Amino acid sequence: MTPWLTFIRGGDWLVAGLAAVAVAVSFPLLWRGGQADRAVIRVDGRVFAEYPLDAPRRIDVPGPLGTTVVEIQPGRARVQSDPGPRQYCVRQGWLHRGGAVAICAPNHVSLMLTGRQAGYDSLNY
Repeated sequence: MTPWLTFIRGGDWLVAGLAAVAVAVSFPLLWRGGQADRAVIRVDGRVFAEYPLDAPRRIDVPGPLGTTVVEIQPGRARVQSDPGPRQYCVRQGWLHRGGAVAICAPNHVSLMLTGRQAGYDSLNY
């Protein structure tokens, strides 16, 4: 047995166990973005449209390569189709947290969800 383990008593193990449980319980509660309430669509960095996430709708967004289609459902949004070659923004799937972004770089279109609280900010991500 190592010498420092002889100094640890039962109460020390109890405190360490309770601390581990507190961290495990608080992690999923604190490490998440807030619920999104708006979808902001940008073309060439300028706001093209902004919609609440309360009703289903489909938005056709013109870009240099063609039309990007954004689909909104209550509480979530996604890029349904894009004329870009690699389809990265389409593969992002449904976005539902504040601060989530799908960028269709070849077509200069981006979709961002906003809410009261973002899971991170773009400067620290």
